Amino acid sequence: MIHAVPIRILVVDDSAYNRRTITRILEEIPGVSVVGYAVNGEEGLRKVADLKPDLITLDLEMPRIDGFTFLRIVMQKQPTPIIVVSSRAEGENVFKALELGAVDFVAKPTARSDDQLFNIREDLVRKVLFCARTDMGKIVRRTVAASGSRAAQRAVLPRTSDLPALGPARLVVIGASTGGPPAVQNILSAIKADVPLMFAVSQHMPAGFTRAFAERLNKFCELEVLEARTGDKMQPGRVLVAPGGHNLIFRRRGGEILAQVVDPGPGQIYLPSVDAMFTSAAELGNVSLIGVVLTGMGNDGAEGVRKIKQVGGQVIAEDEESCVVFGMPKEAIATGKVDSVLPLDGIGAEVLRRGLA
Repeated sequence: MIHAVPIRILVVDDSAYNRRTITRILEEIPGVSVVGYAVNGEEGLRKVADLKPDLITLDLEMPRIDGFTFLRIVMQKQPTPIIVVSSRAEGENVFKALELGAVDFVAKPTARSDDQLFNIREDLVRKVLFCARTDMGKIVRRTVAASGSRAAQRAVLPRTSDLPALGPARLVVIGASTGGPPAVQNILSAIKADVPLMFAVSQHMPAGFTRAFAERLNKFCELEVLEARTGDKMQPGRVLVAPGGHNLIFRRRGGEILAQVVDPGPGQIYLPSVDAMFTSAAELGNVSLIGVVLTGMGNDGAEGVRKIKQVGGQVIAEDEESCVVFGMPKEAIATGKVDSVLPLDGIGAEVLRRGLA
């Protein structure tokens, strides 16, 4: 993807090594121009005002004005797509930044070697090209509305504690990419712990960040949320999150459904793979299945949607208006197999309506 109009990028990072590494990668992308850099948040704010970049890469831990304050000010005064550059140790901070309006994140270079440069290049290039033209109006609206909408959803979702036993196991599988972490949190935080549904999530994310993602979801949700490990049991009221860089699939052991964490197949670009999780869920048999496709780049999930429908499952996709990137839902909808297309704030209630019918 080469943009007709050059993408002008500002690099904000107090590490000289990181600035050089990121700039070197970005300047190799056709149609991309690094128009400046800043060594702290204070300088970054001045450069944003002066240069008006199309996209910013942002370190969170900086002197004077940190990344969170920088994010808040930019989102209020000059909303601009921001990709956070973060280490694994800062996982919790990454998800806070995404809630504040950052579009996506990439792993920070951790060693002064060309190997590290190559390790982050593909991820950074792909996300820059997709995120640079993000509709920031959507990001701002989602950020402002997030806390209020979760409270409102919880107030209207049906109570589940008095429901009768439900025949076959009921499994909800959720796939997301760019813009996904706040979207997944929006849905799961609106569902009560006594719901007789099992949940699994494949969110495109590098290795080392999904444990912090699961821990953050667990903090804000009544449901039990865990990073999946091989052998974990799928249980009502529990959410298993696929580990970054791997795939989450399922197997049966007697009457139980167990998680299995496996290495990616050859040529798989998007990990954890939504298609792999959806397809495996469809192969379980004797399961009432709902697939949910949320915001994200690419077509991951489309083939899995077909598999879910082949076994009588149901599929919900996020609509274009609420998506940060309308790639994955668009491809899912194009299969002709999606049952409902809804704004993000309506998906939690629809999952329960269909799952408890």
